[in-house]
Amino acid sequence: MSRTTPPRPLDVEALFPELSAYRGTTTRLHPRPGRPDVATSSVGGPLLWPSNEPWPVCTEPHSHARGQRPTDIHQRRQILSSAWRRERNPAPTDEERQLLIELDRRHHIEGAAATDPLPLIGVAQLYRRDIPDLSAGPDDCDLLQVFWCPFDAHGPRGHGMLLHLHWRRSWEVTEVLTAPPQPQVVGFEGYVPEPCVLHPEQVATYPFAGLLPEDLCARIDAWEEALEEEAEESADEDAAAVVGYQYDLSIPPGWRAGGFASWHATDPASMDCLTCAKPMHLLLTIDSSEWDGGSGSWKPLEEQGLPPHPYASPTEVTVGRWGELNVFACPENPAHPHRWSIQ
Repeated sequence: MSRTTPPRPLDVEALFPELSAYRGTTTRLHPRPGRPDVATSSVGGPLLWPSNEPWPVCTEPHSHARGQRPTDIHQRRQILSSAWRRERNPAPTDEERQLLIELDRRHHIEGAAATDPLPLIGVAQLYRRDIPDLSAGPDDCDLLQVFWCPFDAHGPRGHGMLLHLHWRRSWEVTEVLTAPPQPQVVGFEGYVPEPCVLHPEQVATYPFAGLLPEDLCARIDAWEEALEEEAEESADEDAAAVVGYQYDLSIPPGWRAGGFASWHATDPASMDCLTCAKPMHLLLTIDSSEWDGGSGSWKPLEEQGLPPHPYASPTEVTVGRWGELNVFACPENPAHPHRWSIQ
């Protein structure tokens, strides 16, 4: 079933005509639980990976001997999902509670050395034919495959994530790896995605307000403040749902390709290519939820009436503290290393 973004609550270009010059497009991926295969774009599904090519691994030395087993994580989610969908009694039964406690247990892997290569988790694969706003890959590559390490143990402080992106030509893969290696345990269950099929939808989008010209940004801020004051003075119980540029009119939530990055958690940062110094473009956003529990103005028409939990988090991926991961690519040369930011 397709997913359709509702019309925006207000016509933002009617309010601020200058925004027409900054209008862009982004493709909302709308991942939803399903059974993807190697020939389809997906999150958490099987990847089109050649049987004669080594699976990506993390080679940075760090402890990875203790954590939760991916199979336990999947089973725990299935039990909770089944309970939530029971109309009469959505609470887990006593038997389910005992099993949930066992499945939540952390395990120690004997003999796992910090220097051992650790298989990365295949997060997603995106075919350009499916996604209008997915940037071109290097050398005519048509398939983007996303991986990450299941432990936060990287970077100068030793607490960062490790992301790996791989572009390939799908038509060159003749024999597919059917049983890729998997980590025995993971440090964070939010790194384990549930299999989801995609329902791509291209929508209009506008830049983060802080990156617009200063006078335009100031006018938008003043407009939002006036709306908030009006709602407070009227003692409107629905004041929390006041329409805002950032959350209702510019950048949609959820997994998406292309468009503009949101900088709601930090000040906007300069994302220039470390190889050629060209300003980078947003390639992909990996989000912890598809729509929020506030106004929920981005909730697809087909899912109106559904509660945020658990339906708004179909992939079960969590980035940082329930945030989003923005991945950037060099428009001059897609082969240059990618950069990313967590918001």
